[in-house]
Amino acid sequence: MMVNGPGGAPEIDFAVTSQDCEVFEGTQLKHCPKIGEDIKKCQEKGKTILLSIGGATYSEGGFKNEDDAKAGAKLMWETFGPVKEGSKMKRPFDDAALDGFDFDFESSVTHMAPFANELRALINKETDRKYFLTAAPQCPYPDQADKDILNGPVYIDAIWVQFYNNFCGVNNFNKDATSSKYNFEEWDNWAKTVSKNKDVKVIIGVPADTTAASTGYIPADKLVDVIEYSKKFESFGGVMMWDVTQAYANDGFIDTVVKALGDGSGDSGSSSSSNSASTTTSASTSTNSPNTSQSSNAPGSSSSSSSSSASGSSSSEPEMPTPTAETTTTDAPAKPTTTSTTNSATEAAPKPTSTSTSTPTSTSTSTSTQQAAAPTADSTTTAAPATTTTPAAKPAKDDEDNDDDMPVSPDYDPTSDLSDLTKGADAAGSALLGSDLFGLLKGLQQANGPVMNVAQGLTKNLRFARRIQN
Repeated sequence: MMVNGPGGAPEIDFAVTSQDCEVFEGTQLKHCPKIGEDIKKCQEKGKTILLSIGGATYSEGGFKNEDDAKAGAKLMWETFGPVKEGSKMKRPFDDAALDGFDFDFESSVTHMAPFANELRALINKETDRKYFLTAAPQCPYPDQADKDILNGPVYIDAIWVQFYNNFCGVNNFNKDATSSKYNFEEWDNWAKTVSKNKDVKVIIGVPADTTAASTGYIPADKLVDVIEYSKKFESFGGVMMWDVTQAYANDGFIDTVVKALGDGSGDSGSSSSSNSASTTTSASTSTNSPNTSQSSNAPGSSSSSSSSSASGSSSSEPEMPTPTAETTTTDAPAKPTTTSTTNSATEAAPKPTSTSTSTPTSTSTSTSTQQAAAPTADSTTTAAPATTTTPAAKPAKDDEDNDDDMPVSPDYDPTSDLSDLTKGADAAGSALLGSDLFGLLKGLQQANGPVMNVAQGLTKNLRFARRIQN
């Protein structure tokens, strides 16, 4: 989402959940009363609903100066926070108030610390309930996009570290800490020594299925080992899954994680544990492009939350399988077609003719594999019994010289001996090229037979005319 959209209102799109929404006139902000009703129902069940600001496609770049940043914070609070008496602010969720905001910046932004601190000041004035500020850095430390918020100046309640799409992801975890690239320990050190809130919770962000991120997904049984290792750090706060649709489609994934966190109930709808670890799932939504999201989570709380992050993790394409193609095609022509076959080299060929039939069926089967084998061609043509056309072989290079010895006669028919050109071709070609390749050449000869007949006839006629002149 973007803070300062058209019409002086934030710009946000909740993807498929926006189907029942209408855009406020003169803005790109949507009025979504049904989402507001859902938010209140979730909150009644103890869920914490956060709204992520930023995302992978965020292009606003922050604010021009500190005053703009503070004004942006007030705008967000009046739009999504508790309803203020007499306020005429356009509110997407009507009287439903979110439980806080998540900062999910994946590129450089300016004046975000003043923006976050102003939000924190507004939050601290509220006494009706607790509100949260969180962030979603990527795992390489320090995170460049969120450093202005994370490096001391802002009081953050929890961070959902994206341990995927990077070398430090959960897929590079090793029980032997000396060879593991998974860097939860580095983020635990940040929590103890750098964070303004020394009780901040560090939550493991993981892809919820194979297609949820470019890299980093590991099966739930392997993720259990990562969780057990991470539990030894005081800042450990639970697991965040990107995203909720992937998590629920991945049968058993949520239940396994919940049990690993210490709750044996296996209830996929919620998670809580004695050590205050939480399981959160992110529900994808979109802003200008399909990579924005609504976020929900209960940081540092024993009650579970459903987190949705505004950042869209990039999705990868499935690894392509080894291509094999096996295609069978049958053509049933609606009108007569011309078919040709090649007589055996030992048969005497009659004068070439073309015969049309109305019921031929051509069937071709080809198979492509990755094996390095000699190419094969298997082409079969069947037709009703008819006189057939014998395609002529390509004349030898010295054909013209040999023709000089042919007797000249006014009654000479230049096409009468075309069949001689193919005599012995089968045996000779097979010996030189091998049966497989020669089979392919025969197929080409069949296809080009009529053309070769005409060309050979013209050539013979020209030579015959030349001899008459001589």
